Amino acid sequence: MAKVKYYYDADTLSYRKIAVKKSAYYKRTIFGAFAVLLIAFIGFIVFSQFIMSPSERSLKRENENLKLNYALLSKRIEETSSILGKLQQRDNNIYRMYFEANPIPEEQRKAGFGGVNRYKHLDGYDNSTMIKQLTKGVDVLSKQLVVQSKSLDEIVALAKEKEKMLASIPAIQPVKNEDLKRMASGYGFRMHPILKYRKFHKGMDFTAPTGTPIFATGNGKVIRAQRSATFGNVVYIEHGYGYKTIYAHMSKMKARKGQTVKRGDLIGYVGNTGLSAAPHLHYEVHKNDRALNPINFYYGDLTPEEFVAMQKAAEEEGQSFD
Repeated sequence: MAKVKYYYDADTLSYRKIAVKKSAYYKRTIFGAFAVLLIAFIGFIVFSQFIMSPSERSLKRENENLKLNYALLSKRIEETSSILGKLQQRDNNIYRMYFEANPIPEEQRKAGFGGVNRYKHLDGYDNSTMIKQLTKGVDVLSKQLVVQSKSLDEIVALAKEKEKMLASIPAIQPVKNEDLKRMASGYGFRMHPILKYRKFHKGMDFTAPTGTPIFATGNGKVIRAQRSATFGNVVYIEHGYGYKTIYAHMSKMKARKGQTVKRGDLIGYVGNTGLSAAPHLHYEVHKNDRALNPINFYYGDLTPEEFVAMQKAAEEEGQSFD
């Protein structure tokens, strides 16, 4: 109930009640109510800045958790990229170099991530920058892993081919050391024992008793096993990769044309057939139809000391046995 107010009337020497106009009363009432609402609204705004609803608090926690997981995932991507980078260096500088393969350029490893804005669809979010960086990091890493995986597949194929090639290249003596009497003649110009003139000797002669075993010096296929006027009983083995070996003057051939042989397989026996002055094996190594010095192909069979001794004997010019 509103208070009744009075004023002192000097004319009547008495207190008289003050009459309040209704319009003023309503104005004061409305102004008071507006002021209360305004204060309440301002208070709500200020209060809401410090006090969050349960759903807002949950959303905030979720955002903080996402940012933490983003930081951890980014760190793991960096660590994985570092490990992959070291593997890429070994791949280019060791693996591919060993197998004589060209290194993979850096541009090829990271190709397809320049120019076009492929992440435009991720714009418009509160954390668009963060999302785009993480997505790009994963894409680059995935691309590099695919390229590296294909490179390792190629390395495996090259390794298998290299293993096959190393098994095929002539690498041992055709006659064992313990079976040799001596090495009669090496690669180079020698006096022919029957024709009696200096002739280029394309192979090496190993003197040994008739019937001494002769072995294939590398994996391959027998392309000729026949008798000839010059070489007598002779076996030719095609090893692949441009290599071919010839085994001449055999007393008996064990290998047959078309037969597949492995290094160390018995292919015949030492003899004195054809143009030969004594029992021995005439052995030649050819690469792309050019005769090479066989002494360079005994690395799988001789010690360094044995190799030096054989090299010294091969360099002494004398008479060959064929």
